[in-house]
Amino acid sequence: MNNILDVSTERVDDLPLLFAQLHKMQLADLLDKHFPTHANWKGLSLAQLTCVWLAHILCEGNHYLVKVQPWACQLLHTLQACLGQSMRELDCPHDRLERVLDNLAHDDQWQDFEQEFSQHLIRVYDLEVERVRIDSTTTYHYGSVSPDGLFQFGHSKDHRPDLPQVKTNLATFAPSGLPVSTTIVSGKCADDGLYLPEIKRVQTTVGGKGKLFVADCK
Repeated sequence: MNNILDVSTERVDDLPLLFAQLHKMQLADLLDKHFPTHANWKGLSLAQLTCVWLAHILCEGNHYLVKVQPWACQLLHTLQACLGQSMRELDCPHDRLERVLDNLAHDDQWQDFEQEFSQHLIRVYDLEVERVRIDSTTTYHYGSVSPDGLFQFGHSKDHRPDLPQVKTNLATFAPSGLPVSTTIVSGKCADDGLYLPEIKRVQTTVGGKGKLFVADCK
């Protein structure tokens, strides 16, 4: 009697490279440290699920939550090998990814994570930081405005005052352009009050002496 082999084929593409880089950056370890998984959370941890989601975004160029589960179901063996643990088809539905976003939205925990993550990256790349550039930008959308939402009407840098927007304040190292801290605020917030808190966050991360902070006149 002939033995029948059950063979499945998956497209590996760049997944092993992406997960190797995420592992080198210790992203999952730091996420587990600052955003521990609740005892009732089953399956992949919040950190591992975040890595799967990031891999999907980078591989597919698509950030939609509903696209992750069908993609992962076609790559279960590859993802399990990259994660080093078992994975179920039910580990990454869109409602579970929504809970990931909710957990990562705690500002105090995120700032602690971002600080330690940045310090780890700085040691890896051995950067000599002399200048830090700080600037803000806005992104608009065509949806509606909710009272407590980030998207609000404000001074539009995109010349679209008719659309709600969200504002991002970013600090980067010069000349490498490596981001060191990011602050997301409501689109109605003025730029003036964003610079000093961002400078203090950078100083906490990389040390407060010998750094030139470059921003605009505000």
